[in-house]
Amino acid sequence: MTLPPIGSQETRVVHSPGHVEKAVGVDELIAGNERVRARRRSSRRKTSAQRPKQGFFRTLVQVFGELLITCGVILLLFVVWELWWTNIEANTAQQAAVSQFAKDFQGPVTPPAADTPSDYGQPIVMAEPTDPSTVFGVVYIPRFGASYSRPLVEGVQQAQLDTLGLGRYDSSTMPGGIGNFAVAGHRQTHGAVLDAIHTLVPGDKIYVQTKDGYYTYVFRNNQIVMPNRGDVLLPVPTQADATPTERFMTMTSCNPRFGAEERLIAYSLMESWQPASAGPPAAIAEQVAANSRG
Repeated sequence: MTLPPIGSQETRVVHSPGHVEKAVGVDELIAGNERVRARRRSSRRKTSAQRPKQGFFRTLVQVFGELLITCGVILLLFVVWELWWTNIEANTAQQAAVSQFAKDFQGPVTPPAADTPSDYGQPIVMAEPTDPSTVFGVVYIPRFGASYSRPLVEGVQQAQLDTLGLGRYDSSTMPGGIGNFAVAGHRQTHGAVLDAIHTLVPGDKIYVQTKDGYYTYVFRNNQIVMPNRGDVLLPVPTQADATPTERFMTMTSCNPRFGAEERLIAYSLMESWQPASAGPPAAIAEQVAANSRG
């Protein structure tokens, strides 16, 4: 059968629902199709007119969500840097400082014989360092671990505490002196030199090594105070009018372990001292020897 050309006036029969046959021209079908397409275009235009508001809101939510995720990632990286990487950097610097001190002031590394007299007279008190950041000693605290040894540096500013460990308050006395030898150290970051300060129990020994000798302090008690309590650094801690007659050591650090709202203070009293020529106390002799070997 040959199809009629497009646009011809030939008609076809379309059955209506009532079975009444109705003749419809091709032109009428085309016109009807155009009307349907026009209605669809009009509907799409209305929908498109509504989209900008919905699209802007969705975009705003997406941008805000991405910003939150980015901030979360940055915060996580900062925590990792603060609690992990700064410890690695500081520990490396502190180990190097301890090794260098041991080389600069190398003396006997074996403890004195048991029958050696233990009374060495009045302790030698070295002069205060004139330059901040001077490493003038090493602190050993067996309670914190058999290998615990940290450099003792002049000053408690960020430049000293963030890199070199335990810093001496320049208002305090030097090791072995009558009065209060006071130091500060970080608890959780930058080497975490006093992370375990809360584990000290009365009777624990703290050993301070300088070029002149070894000073043994015995831990007495601790105290939690607010950050503005500067009286813990007095010659007789917390007693402004008292005249010192004993040799104190005070260690200060942040409290709680992962905060800085308070300060944890550890007080000790000097028990004895021995000159460098006598060698180290037996309790730290092995670590002193290890430091000397670098």
